[in-house]
Amino acid sequence: MLLTVKPIHFPIPFSIRNKCNCICTLSITATTNAESLTQPHTPKPKPKPKPKATVKKRKRYRKLYPGETTGIVEEMRFVAMRLRNADVSQHHSYPDTWQASIDGFLSYMVDTHLIFATLQRIVDESDNVSYAYMRKTGLERSEGILKDLKWLEEEGHEIPNPSSSGLTYAKYLEELAERSAPMFLSHFYNIYFSHIAAGQVIAKKVSENLLEGKELEFYRWEGDVPELLKGVRDKLNMLSEHWSRDEKNRCLKETTKAFRFMGEIVRLIVS
Repeated sequence: MLLTVKPIHFPIPFSIRNKCNCICTLSITATTNAESLTQPHTPKPKPKPKPKATVKKRKRYRKLYPGETTGIVEEMRFVAMRLRNADVSQHHSYPDTWQASIDGFLSYMVDTHLIFATLQRIVDESDNVSYAYMRKTGLERSEGILKDLKWLEEEGHEIPNPSSSGLTYAKYLEELAERSAPMFLSHFYNIYFSHIAAGQVIAKKVSENLLEGKELEFYRWEGDVPELLKGVRDKLNMLSEHWSRDEKNRCLKETTKAFRFMGEIVRLIVS
């Protein structure tokens, strides 16, 4: 519907005198628009400025550590592999031409017993909940090695005291257990892993050469060893889910130290 607004006319009278001194009355008609009388004049609103386009910050993702998606044990494995490759490149590997001595082997057994006994005592006596998961894993070695040392003593061999390497490592483990569970458990796992992967092989070779093939308790377990080790690995991965990335990094750094400490003890065999 089209609305038409008609103009409104109204006179405005006023008087003027002419030359004859006569008064003339005139009127002026003013015209206005009805719409202008009813609606006040308002200025047109200024156009609103267009909002500035927001620039989204690009989210940066942290680069994952090797093996991080699998678990902390896999991360430690990558560290151990790099360490092994570095040792091989620097000719620090242990060749088959080692000339082991019975005295060196006895020192190695004594220090190894000390380390395993220290690990077992810490997890059994500590109030730390994380260590409770590592009790009675089936991988414990201290009692078996102690039987071997008693047999060797009965065979006429003099059992030495722990070396400085063994004492230093045992003390370090005790201090570490009080300070950080992730750092201590790195040593805990790597000691058992290296013993299964390499320690028992060394002991068997030495036994064949020096002990007429005597089967030692050192490398005997009750149960399936891969399954027992897998149980420890699964528990450690589960615990590490509650660790910060900084705690995991500290755990990885201790992996290198664990292999360095154990390497010093293994070298006692050829001392």
